Amino acid sequence: MTTPSESKGDSNEQSLNDFAILFAALSDPVRLEIIARLAQEGELTVGDLSEPFAITAPAISRHLKVLETVGLIERRVDRQWRICSLHRAPLMKACTFMDKIARDTP
Repeated sequence: MTTPSESKGDSNEQSLNDFAILFAALSDPVRLEIIARLAQEGELTVGDLSEPFAITAPAISRHLKVLETVGLIERRVDRQWRICSLHRAPLMKACTFMDKIARDTP
């Protein structure tokens, strides 16, 4: 994050870096499908999220960690269940950012 003493250019550069990291996290088809399922179905367990994929549990965990690191999901423990939920704010900021680019394009 930027501090108040940083210039506007530094703030803009940080924002662009944040969006690049977010888009990189979304560039994987498995992670994009996880986000889509959470958006449609709400909270899901890690087991439910992993069902449609032919990949290992450690691979799903790595995908979830990437999404959690960029702030797209939250994971919590409820007894024996690991439950994931979507944070929509980063997606909304990305949509606003992309909409601005599309509108500014001649």
